[in-house]
Amino acid sequence: MSENSQPSFGPATGVGSLPGDDAREAVKTATGTFEDFPFLPELPARGPGADMIGRTAGMLVELYARVEPSGWRLGDRPGRDTKRARAWLGEDLDALEEFTQGYQGPLKVQAVGPWTLAAALELRGGEAVLSDAGACRDLAASLAEGLRLHLAEVRRRVPGARVVLQLDEPSLTAVLRGRVRTASGYRTHRAVDRQVVEASLRDVAGAHGGDPVVVHSCAPDVPFALLRRAGVAGVSFDFSLLTERDDEALGEAVEAGTRLFAGVVPGTDGPLSDPAGSVMGVRTLWRRLGLRPELLAEAVTVTPSCGLAGASPAYARRALAQCVRAARSLADNPE
Repeated sequence: MSENSQPSFGPATGVGSLPGDDAREAVKTATGTFEDFPFLPELPARGPGADMIGRTAGMLVELYARVEPSGWRLGDRPGRDTKRARAWLGEDLDALEEFTQGYQGPLKVQAVGPWTLAAALELRGGEAVLSDAGACRDLAASLAEGLRLHLAEVRRRVPGARVVLQLDEPSLTAVLRGRVRTASGYRTHRAVDRQVVEASLRDVAGAHGGDPVVVHSCAPDVPFALLRRAGVAGVSFDFSLLTERDDEALGEAVEAGTRLFAGVVPGTDGPLSDPAGSVMGVRTLWRRLGLRPELLAEAVTVTPSCGLAGASPAYARRALAQCVRAARSLADNPE
């Protein structure tokens, strides 16, 4: 299959994190479950540097972060925390290379997006990067270059893959609405202008060399219209948090060709419905939006509602398998 004829996305995939600390076992699960759209798992249970923020901080170019009691803080040189983050990412890539021999098709990797990173990383004085517009620009530029290098490494190790980059932005809505708390906790940082947010996301996504970029947020009120304008190819979200207020933006996104990564399988342990039940809400939404049922399989990728780091290993495996079965149900019976 030539690269140009590869599909950009598969019918189902994971969000990112899995329980446990065994990289080979996690990659084996992710690649074995999602034969059409595997993902590179993240294992935050390993400790600082394997967590979402630390892992992405380890990818930054010419910016370094270390763990302080209050969280991750930028420093002058790479320390043991940066080295540990990079070492774990290397282990994960070794496992990915092992279990994707001969694979051709879409492959998803995740990193924290520029605005959630700016809200979580601290400047040397202890305040969030978000407090300084110049620091936000520097961080986004460093992230874009770090991601370019990281994705080049993924392509080198899995040459048949069409790499899909997922930017995790759970704090995006809080950044836009001025709800990110200052270090003291008594105030909040000013809301960032929507055009500035959009431009930064477009720049970071552009570092990906034209392959698809998806933005993930499992927070309420995902800014679908802003993300569509920023040029992302897909939006990943917790389906249970949608309200009818989102209908118009969702309909416009689908009609513009934006892929919906619908998080319909719960991310923590609990009973699972039958596969058709998991996607019943997606079918209902489709009817409400007046969209053609045959568009469903082309427009939707089924995922868990969020990462599975807080789930038991047995439930995580069941949840991922449920995504595959639910996606098949959607394709076989779109109405």
